[in-house]
Amino acid sequence: MELGLVGKPNVGKSTFFAAATQVPVQIANYPFTTIEANRGVAFVRKACPHKEIGRPCNPKNAPCESGTRLIPVELLDVAGLVPKAHEGRGLGNKFLDDLRQASALVHVIDATGGTDFEGNPVPPGTHDPVADVQFLEEELVHWIAGILSRNWEKEARRADLEEAPPEKIMSARLTGLGFTEMQVHAAVRDTALDPKMARWTSEDLFHLARTLQHRGKPMLLAANKADMVSREPLQNLSKAAGYLVVPTSAEYELALRRAASAGLITYQPGGSSFEVLHPEKLTAAQEKGLEKIRAFLRERGSTGIQQCIEEAVFKLLDL
Repeated sequence: MELGLVGKPNVGKSTFFAAATQVPVQIANYPFTTIEANRGVAFVRKACPHKEIGRPCNPKNAPCESGTRLIPVELLDVAGLVPKAHEGRGLGNKFLDDLRQASALVHVIDATGGTDFEGNPVPPGTHDPVADVQFLEEELVHWIAGILSRNWEKEARRADLEEAPPEKIMSARLTGLGFTEMQVHAAVRDTALDPKMARWTSEDLFHLARTLQHRGKPMLLAANKADMVSREPLQNLSKAAGYLVVPTSAEYELALRRAASAGLITYQPGGSSFEVLHPEKLTAAQEKGLEKIRAFLRERGSTGIQQCIEEAVFKLLDL
């Protein structure tokens, strides 16, 4: 199982990735910090069945901690996407190729509206995050439609003559993109198409690609930098975007995990609080920073990073 972290440059994807996986990556406040895709392993939590069955727990791949099974999930942090990436702008072709095997997508957006389409800093509130959601969805659909449309007319005429099922033709064309036959079958069924494939227009293929994207690459939104915005913009984003939205602060999560690794605090990923172990070892800046994070956790319940991963696995993929 693989989750893809997607979004335009400079919104915090790599910080999210580093916080979730503890894999060291380059993090900087400028576009295209990430060029080569980063891969790491995060975990989702589930109650371990050993308590119910009354037997000792001895898992091989998913460790059990205090009755909670930690199930590994591969996380992929790809290069930032810019408009017209499907035409090769920015690092678009590489971005899209890296996503081929992702089962679901976590779209990391700048909830402050402080970065433009290219990832360049702008005054907070001057860019609409909903526009980022729309352009990324369009890029994914164009990518899938481009694969479907290659030499389409010739193959469609041959398939009609052989009376081949559309699902079979589509599945063959989408080999390598991670779509299952069931997803392809459902997408063809849900798209109003002519029984004869040779009559399908480029618009028909585009509509089919959109349905495939929703079914085969489901997506949720990580409204990042939520520590810098009020609740109202986040609520408006949730209403307007049409996707599940999880407010996140990747920077806070990364700080907590690093502090825990250094033995300064106790903290469980996804937790609503932490405990300082050695106050005397904290600098004034660290103490102030942890108090800001504590206030955020009291208000939001968590940094949202662990929640994003678990919502993607348990809700989007229904696993």
